[in-house]
Amino acid sequence: MTVSIADIPRIDFAKGGGLLPAIVQHAGTGAVLMLGFMNEEALRATLDRRRVVFFSRSRQRLWEKGETSGNYLELCDVRADCDADTLLVVARPRGPVCHTGARTCFGDATMTDAERLSFLGTLERIIEQRIAERPEGSYTARLFAQGPKRIAQKVGEEGLEVALAAVAESDDQVIAEAADLLFHLLTLLRSRNVPLARVVAELEARHAAARRPHRE
Repeated sequence: MTVSIADIPRIDFAKGGGLLPAIVQHAGTGAVLMLGFMNEEALRATLDRRRVVFFSRSRQRLWEKGETSGNYLELCDVRADCDADTLLVVARPRGPVCHTGARTCFGDATMTDAERLSFLGTLERIIEQRIAERPEGSYTARLFAQGPKRIAQKVGEEGLEVALAAVAESDDQVIAEAADLLFHLLTLLRSRNVPLARVVAELEARHAAARRPHRE
């Protein structure tokens, strides 16, 4: 369940002697970032501040992640498991999460397919940033300034190049052409103010419809 201030009395702090494990997950990539512990006061502070606050077992006090480094965790959501004795904290990190400088406390290596695919969301945000800031020499900003017709033309060209590479080129060339196509497609979606999430939702809806039993 999603946890709000009003839900705190329903959380079972007693089972763990007043402390609950709090697993922190990246809101964008789904990566597991770290494990901390929260008592009731830390959970309440997290929900109030909208920044993740833990209870330090070594220092025996509350500590807000990033209070010295500045690399805080911006809270998106807190969920309790089915027994209400473990917390899942969904957050956006503002800087490296680990004290070693790694992006997670489990190292920098990408661990899941979902994390790798999530780069499309990162790329979507980079495209939006380039368009907004228009840095000198930016291909994205220059293409966007040429308008939707030119962007659509590029999508068509890149799609043809993918098809041709699939027939006559190596896998590496197919991958390179497909990467070009995805970039230009994301730029086209941005020109129409259509987030990639809506395209994904459409695919999910089609999949769900296909799995429904057909009636005679």
